[in-house]
Amino acid sequence: MSVVTPIPETGETSGTAISSADVNGAAVFSAAGERLGHIDHLVIDKKSGAISYAVMGFGGFMGIGEEHHPIPWRALRYDTQLDGYVTDITADMLKGAPERPEDWATNRDYATNAYGYYGISPYWV
Repeated sequence: MSVVTPIPETGETSGTAISSADVNGAAVFSAAGERLGHIDHLVIDKKSGAISYAVMGFGGFMGIGEEHHPIPWRALRYDTQLDGYVTDITADMLKGAPERPEDWATNRDYATNAYGYYGISPYWV
C-alpha cells in the first residue's frame, strides 16, 4: 500500500494541482470580468471521483443573505490573471436556475436538468 502525501494548503495557484482548501473561497467571475461570487465548496461524485459541482456563494452582505447554488464544475475555468475562476454563466442565469430538491447532490434527474440548463455536458457521460 502506498502512502499519499497531501497537497498542503499553500495559497499557491500557479501549478497544475490545487488543494480543495484553496479552491474554497476562490472568486468566480463572469466572462465580462464581473465578480459573481465565490466557491463555497465542491461536490465530488463518490463512484467516479469526478467533481460534479462547485457550490457558489453569491449575493448577500458579509455572509448575511448569501445564496448558494451548485454549478457544474465543467462550467468553470481558472484564469491566472484574475486569480479566480471564470464562467459563461451570468447572474441572471443563476437567479433563474432550476429549483433544487432537497436531495439535489445525488438526484440524477436534477443533475440532468441543471447541466442542460447551463449547456454543459454531464460529467457522467
